Amino acid sequence: MANGFALDFERPILELEQKIQELKALPASKSIDLDNEIEQLEEKLAQARREVYERLTPWQRVQLARHPKRPYTLDYIAKFMTDFIELHGDRVFADDKALIGGFAKLGEMKLLVLGHQKGRDTKENLYRNFGSAHPEGYRKAIRLMQMAAKFHLPILCLVDTPGAYPGIGAEERGQAQAIAYNLREMGRLSVPIVVAVIGEGGSGGALGIGVGDRILVMENAYYSVISPEGCAAILWKNRAKAPEAAACLKLTAKDLLELKLIDEVVPEPLGGAHRDPDTAAENLKSALQRNLQELKKLSPEELIAGRHAKFRKMGLFTEV
Repeated sequence: MANGFALDFERPILELEQKIQELKALPASKSIDLDNEIEQLEEKLAQARREVYERLTPWQRVQLARHPKRPYTLDYIAKFMTDFIELHGDRVFADDKALIGGFAKLGEMKLLVLGHQKGRDTKENLYRNFGSAHPEGYRKAIRLMQMAAKFHLPILCLVDTPGAYPGIGAEERGQAQAIAYNLREMGRLSVPIVVAVIGEGGSGGALGIGVGDRILVMENAYYSVISPEGCAAILWKNRAKAPEAAACLKLTAKDLLELKLIDEVVPEPLGGAHRDPDTAAENLKSALQRNLQELKKLSPEELIAGRHAKFRKMGLFTEV
């Protein structure tokens, strides 16, 4: 595709785009007029895009959420924030490159921004640990959040992770405890917290920076207790059943909104955020500014009470 990468269900679109590019690249000739043929192909391309992208399955949205050209946290910071100063380290063990944070300005609003960060190639993905944070990443995050609360600054969390890193070293250093501590402490913070899932929202790795007053999910992002592949491996003992698992998990933004687990779906350009990063960034910026402005009107007591009520009412149970 235009971005140099196509998913399986995008192949018909890729073929049409390549054909149009080839025709446009042909030298102009008085005897051959290709304008009419190009126009017909462009109409066919527009129709194909609508047919594919307006009827995406949950598994196809998961694939879009993982698209290697999709904007990541640092991309969004660069597009609509200014004066970003990254801060490092958890003051216990190390600095986690998979979870970044620092102070910045969104318009005229000063805030703390945190987010998972993936890489664009193998070398960078190894450096960023594929966006899977270690416990020191979550300890760094809560350290910065508590600092933001001290200075009465709102907090913005951008979630994009397949999950917290499950390696032996991470477990030895208290991965579960670090995430659990964040859940408790984020519930107590006296400043506005807006969470936006911009890509993958995997399990506790996402929830470790996911307790907020408002939860936003981008149109082609997903938020789930487990990956479709992990779910398929447990239920069917077959990871190839991931498409069926994705449908059962109700992990798309639309499903999550209907289940009242999130507050808003942020629209994306047709075909996904990677097709038009500028428009995707503008949509996200607008949603973030609106929600932060609304939350700034609430007192610390109202924020904390509302946050607690929000998460306590999630799910269904029966008392016997």
